[in-house]
Amino acid sequence: MTTTTGSLGVYLVDGQGRTLYLTDADPEGTSGCYDSCATAWPPLATVGDPTAGSGVDAKQLSTSTRSDGITQVLYAGHPLYTYAQDTAPGQTTGQGLTQQGGMWWVVGVDGEPVESPTTSSSTTASS
Repeated sequence: MTTTTGSLGVYLVDGQGRTLYLTDADPEGTSGCYDSCATAWPPLATVGDPTAGSGVDAKQLSTSTRSDGITQVLYAGHPLYTYAQDTAPGQTTGQGLTQQGGMWWVVGVDGEPVESPTTSSSTTASS
């Protein structure tokens, strides 16, 4: 996992550059997104410890085993997802959508949802 910069500021992306999302419908630290939800919003899965790339705080990374057996990556306690309708790196078409019982947001480098575009420039310290 690493970061990228776009119209929403600096946010998290997976190893292929796909935007990462969180939903306010998830219970604290666990995923509530299964079946048709997980088809539209695939969980970010890992088979080992997740790796923090440039701009990502390794201390914020953890995992949770879902009831379907997938080990899902969490950042700042939020389960992470991609969006099936994002077909190319850097797309953020899932931003602000209300689907599957919750609001979906791009994940900022601080682990919080990016609810609006950045209005001032921001600086990211590299680790």
